[in-house]
Amino acid sequence: MSACGDLTRTATLAEWRLVAVGKIGSGPESELFERYNERLRPKISVIEIADGKGAAAEIKRREADAILAAVPEGALAVALDLGPVAPRSEVLAARLSTWIETGKPLAFIIGGAEGLDARVIKRANHVLSLGPLTWPHMLVRVMLVEQLYRARMIATGHPYHRSGRPD
Repeated sequence: MSACGDLTRTATLAEWRLVAVGKIGSGPESELFERYNERLRPKISVIEIADGKGAAAEIKRREADAILAAVPEGALAVALDLGPVAPRSEVLAARLSTWIETGKPLAFIIGGAEGLDARVIKRANHVLSLGPLTWPHMLVRVMLVEQLYRARMIATGHPYHRSGRPD
């Protein structure tokens, strides 16, 4: 069995998309993102939204317009937003499996430095937190794709994820 286990069958179900503010460019974050995205089935296509300029409210409004335009009609949208409770990897794996079973395209959304506009949160079917800490947006991309890969490995019973702690 390949490192991706039985994940190839999901490639035909629905597109996975990441709509993110900012350009990742080249560098370690980009390399890590690609490392996990190459393993993931289906791979996530990335739509990058230009960083906004001006006052915070105006930036959020402009970014929201672009984000909402990039989320496919009928897609199941998951907004990454700051929050106090991040799910355990096993819980995310179960949620992701449920989202996949809908057969809808998945669109994960990462906002810019000013955060997500309320319209984006309202459009989202789900909000996912990586915890209460503030993370650089380029690292959030890496953390998200690694956790999606981990979730798929958990779902297939692959040993990539080790849930136990040493005694």
